[in-house]
Amino acid sequence: MLSYTRRAAMAIVALLILIAGVRASWASAQHVMLSKGRERGTMTVTRCTDDTCTGPYAPLSPGSQPRARVVIDRSITEKKGARIPVVVKPGTGEVVRTGAAGFFHAWVPLGGALLLAAVVIAGGLRRKRLAWISACVGGVLLTASFVALSF
Repeated sequence: MLSYTRRAAMAIVALLILIAGVRASWASAQHVMLSKGRERGTMTVTRCTDDTCTGPYAPLSPGSQPRARVVIDRSITEKKGARIPVVVKPGTGEVVRTGAAGFFHAWVPLGGALLLAAVVIAGGLRRKRLAWISACVGGVLLTASFVALSF
């Protein structure tokens, strides 16, 4: 009886970790994946801090307005003068990178959640094969994000 309770508790913990990863990723991924009808354009990086980069926005989609300053989360490749394809989050001055780099960067929290859930799955549920699959998928997602943002 205690074994089933422990397994159920670990399954709930692993599921909560994965739900948190999907939820954190979806906040940015929805704008990248469902960009039809949203303001699309390019951002030229003029200044970066530890967490964000700012710069002017030049529209590419019909109905989009130019902006003197938009903000994007900093990833590994933003340098002063870089032109980044972006989509504007509705009702804000925030933008999200588009394309393959934006797609993979948006799903980074899920990659981390998959790696963390793999530890719970292996240790708490004793499902080694499922843990390896989870860890490999998370690792591939994080590696793909790094490669897409670097090159």
